[in-house]
Amino acid sequence: MFTREPGLTVRQAAVAGSFYPLGDKELKAAIDALIAQAEQVSQAGLAGVIAPHAGYTYSGPVAANAFAPVASCGIPFERALVIGPAHYVPLSGVAAPSSAAFATPLGQVEIDRDAIAALVKAGLVGIDDRAHAPEHALEVELPFLQAVLGRFSLIPLLVGDDAPEQIAAIIDALLDDRTLLVVSTDLSHYLDHASAQKRDLATAATIERFEFSRLGPYDACGFAALNGALCAAHQRRWGIKRLDLRNSGDTSGDRNWVVGYGAWAFCAAPAAA
Repeated sequence: MFTREPGLTVRQAAVAGSFYPLGDKELKAAIDALIAQAEQVSQAGLAGVIAPHAGYTYSGPVAANAFAPVASCGIPFERALVIGPAHYVPLSGVAAPSSAAFATPLGQVEIDRDAIAALVKAGLVGIDDRAHAPEHALEVELPFLQAVLGRFSLIPLLVGDDAPEQIAAIIDALLDDRTLLVVSTDLSHYLDHASAQKRDLATAATIERFEFSRLGPYDACGFAALNGALCAAHQRRWGIKRLDLRNSGDTSGDRNWVVGYGAWAFCAAPAAA
């Protein structure tokens, strides 16, 4: 089920030049502009975010609204736990990479290999470099994290078909007050604009009620990771705050065949209305 590619030490960027700019200066400028245009929300007790993972032309403004509070919350996060779906390789369970680092045009992000080794030893995750190599869902979040956190270590996990309680157990094993949880997911796919708005509003309500057993693949491509995060948040009695809810029709202009995007912040204390 899980395979390791011998000698793989740095996972190279797979979608630089397609989902986001290839050059380091161009990418930094794009991220800086998106963050500058984002709504500046001060989020006390920030513990995690939910962010979309499409090309920056489409989901970048929504993702920026997810990550802007990380820059301004005042919490010195030193590590990011980034979880999301595998789009290209069938996956059962939860997969970590064998890599020592993930590369983006902005530089390399060191993997917390001790944390991953502990998860493997506990039987909570396996190693599957085949799933990680082409995957964009985690990669597109990294330049935002590099911009708002600077130097940090990374735990990148692709979620297959595990139950919410199993994902919550992984999250619980890793989270501390210096670790930021990032859930990478888009929402509805390939509906017309009005239909997408209706479905995504229903999904948003489900998320905000922490109903972690209700979301499925037609609600969010990263539903398994998202359900696990909602389960963990419910167990920890976190609050949640919606930061943005749009679709590609709003950001690109084509409203015939859209993908939904949302941004939320998890708060270690219940969020204010």
